[in-house]
Amino acid sequence: MNYGYLLSGMSYHVKELLLLLAMMILPIIAEILVKSTFNKYSRVRSLRGLRAEEAAEMILRANGLFDVRIEHVRGSLTDHYSPKEKVLRLSDSVYGQTSVAAIGVAAHECGHACQHDKNYLPIIIRQKIVPVVNICSYTWYIVFLLGCLFTMLPFLIYVGIAMFSAVVVFQLVTLPTELDASRRAMKTLERDCILETSELRPARKVLRAAAMTYVASLAASLMQLARLLLRVRR
Repeated sequence: MNYGYLLSGMSYHVKELLLLLAMMILPIIAEILVKSTFNKYSRVRSLRGLRAEEAAEMILRANGLFDVRIEHVRGSLTDHYSPKEKVLRLSDSVYGQTSVAAIGVAAHECGHACQHDKNYLPIIIRQKIVPVVNICSYTWYIVFLLGCLFTMLPFLIYVGIAMFSAVVVFQLVTLPTELDASRRAMKTLERDCILETSELRPARKVLRAAAMTYVASLAASLMQLARLLLRVRR
């Protein structure tokens, strides 16, 4: 069967509907995957009995980061590293927990701290474009819509698409940043024997599931970009 021919023969509305459905479904699937994987391995207690914040402190010290604080933040999987404050924040589902999943997540955030310390290029680029991307992410649709409504200002359509493209670029830079943080985390967990050999695979599964949320987000944004281009072509 010639799928390319079928795709080319689809109407504009069918193509847009398929893209819209995929945009909605992919992030949901990724979110379900990461939560189910984390919940599964959050019931597996690490053999060493280390709490996530203790493991994080060991990783930070092993990498020469003595000025990074570790704090507790409310929420589930709201863990993050703040480079300006040099604070690593661990969520309710991670802080104080001794599970393989919690230690894996904490190690991942330590990976981000190491990236900033080593001036890892993708995360530096990501940090520099954040102010522009924040503006674009909140205003691109307004600009695009104005271009559609006012026929005397058609260039605004292309400005809106360009602004949304900046958001896509940000996500493209974010993906390797997240993957590298997980790679650093797994390397340290194994090298410093924070997790036993049998526990490395479950921790890796948790981090891979988390990475899929960024893949899904990027895929959804690329589909949105395709929808915008379809509208212009129409």
